[in-house]
Amino acid sequence: MEAALFVQIKTDNQIKSDAEANARLEERVRDKLKRYEQRLSHVEVHVSDANGGKGGTDKRVSLEVRPAGHAPIAVHADAHRVETAVTAAVHKIERALAHAIGKQKDSKGH
Repeated sequence: MEAALFVQIKTDNQIKSDAEANARLEERVRDKLKRYEQRLSHVEVHVSDANGGKGGTDKRVSLEVRPAGHAPIAVHADAHRVETAVTAAVHKIERALAHAIGKQKDSKGH
């Protein structure tokens, strides 16, 4: 039986969120992390509005993944739009996972 990757989306009270928007974000994260799916047990996506109603580059996405055999890995990204911040955070987490998993393979001689 295949273990399912648990993706949790959390937003602050400044971000307009609904089930459809959360499903789109979850799908984007799952799609980008598909190659690591078997190595991850949990993904948390925290979306916040850093500046409230002031505007600017104020959407912050914090992304934390829990890879098997490693400490949790967390990254942050800021952008004008939530979707852009999620994409940037996922790219950062992909690089961090490749580095962490690559180090594990090197230490085991694989």
